[in-house]
Amino acid sequence: MIGRVKKWLGIEGVKLELLLPEQLERGEGLLCGRVRLQSLNPQVVRRIRIILIERYSRGRGKDKLVDEYELGQVQLDHRLEVLPGETRELPFELPFELVQSNMDGFGRRNLLFGGLAKAAKAINAVGSEFRVEAEAEVEGVALNPFDKKAIAIKG
Repeated sequence: MIGRVKKWLGIEGVKLELLLPEQLERGEGLLCGRVRLQSLNPQVVRRIRIILIERYSRGRGKDKLVDEYELGQVQLDHRLEVLPGETRELPFELPFELVQSNMDGFGRRNLLFGGLAKAAKAINAVGSEFRVEAEAEVEGVALNPFDKKAIAIKG
């Protein structure tokens, strides 16, 4: 009885870990990484969904606004059996496209506008944080394993 509940909740089941580079260049447009799967019990993974998300914040205090944008997504439809004590790694390539704000577009017009846009961003406390989320769909489990990792995109 307890074993069945533990399996249904995913306890001692598949553990998912993202293996990513620490930093990407803005113009690359492709994130290459790996997903590591481990388990204490035999389980079957149906698919893995990986998403790159930008958290765009601006303003200070009560006036702070935060938006999240999905920059890219890939789904690995590999039916994969993970055996106890076994470590499986799946490589993936996630194509993405960065969202350009109005202020960024204004700043790219010429050198003078670039300086003005940079100053306006500093005054308004504009910033972006990027993260990658992965979730595996496992057969017979109610709570799917997932992982989140922050990643820096420079340039």
